[in-house]
Amino acid sequence: MSEYLQKPEDAGFMSDRLSKAYEVMGSAVREGTLLGGSIQVSRDGKTLPPACFGRRQLTENGLKVDPDTIFLVASITKPIIAGAVMMLVERGEVSLDDQVAAIVPEFGQNRKKEVQLRHLLTHTSGLPDMLPDNLELRARFAPMSEFVERICTIPLMFQPGTRISYQSCGIAMLGEIVRRLDGREIHEFLREEFFEALGLVDTTLGKKENRSDREAEIRIPEGAFEYGANEAFQWNWNSVYWRDLGAPWGGMMTTVSEMTRMCQVYLQGGSLNGVRVLAPATVAAMTKDQTSNFPGIIQSDQRERRWGFGWEIQDRGSSIFSDLASDETFGHTGATGTVTWIDPKTQATCVVFTNDPTGVAPLRARIGHAVAAALI
Repeated sequence: MSEYLQKPEDAGFMSDRLSKAYEVMGSAVREGTLLGGSIQVSRDGKTLPPACFGRRQLTENGLKVDPDTIFLVASITKPIIAGAVMMLVERGEVSLDDQVAAIVPEFGQNRKKEVQLRHLLTHTSGLPDMLPDNLELRARFAPMSEFVERICTIPLMFQPGTRISYQSCGIAMLGEIVRRLDGREIHEFLREEFFEALGLVDTTLGKKENRSDREAEIRIPEGAFEYGANEAFQWNWNSVYWRDLGAPWGGMMTTVSEMTRMCQVYLQGGSLNGVRVLAPATVAAMTKDQTSNFPGIIQSDQRERRWGFGWEIQDRGSSIFSDLASDETFGHTGATGTVTWIDPKTQATCVVFTNDPTGVAPLRARIGHAVAAALI
């Protein structure tokens, strides 16, 4: 018996309206503006099959996207890393108010001693998004340890807790904090404590052997690009180096179905199918607006974006997820062409994975609107 319901109405969706979401992606693939992708939705733990479109390989006759296609999800990795740190918090091994330099002493250089774990989890640390020499490090295949070493030496852009500024560097430090406190590398910690515990066989931080033919190749945007244009084939998103690196800020690989199951963990208070990985109190803290209550953050930043611990909360000023979703909706986007969102009010989840960052950009909100409008 399939784990999926075949009739949208049985999962709480209207068939005719949900088909509009699928048509948005399908039309883009047929018109050639989107390489490939997949959409999966669920409600109250009832899941519909993934809808798959286009190719997962760059060549004209490349393999098609199917339910088992593995996507590099980019920054959707970040809330999963945050969850690993919150596991240590709920076990009493560390506090959100602890200074990062107390755990990683070398991080205290350049007046960074005031940075707390709370700041890393909410993008309020003052660290930059990427290192100034980010591209140079990748071009010479630097290991993750070197990225961490460099982050420890750089100065802050502002005093911690006074601004909201997206920071992949901060998420890299969260991975290092797990390593220092637990002894396991972050990819091992996640595999043993989260992925394997939930039965996620296709989800990894970094590449897994013997499944390259299932991995989606990414259509790299033309011209200069933060992660390397097509000519940087040895270190761009499609390279062995990048996929092996398992960057805490963007190296997770998974399928739409396993991402849906991770979303359901957060709707079900930290457990799935009787297996608990997070406490209900931890999930509640991670998925509520934390930054609006920071006393030192300037009002313009508080109005513009809202963050929980690792998860972004529905933006009141733009369609990150869907304008038709509730104000409590949380989720994350990924620069490789991915987005996932979870609406606690309607108990709905939506996962949209593509391998075409440019092609999906004008479609993401349209798909989200159609999915939210399909809820019965």
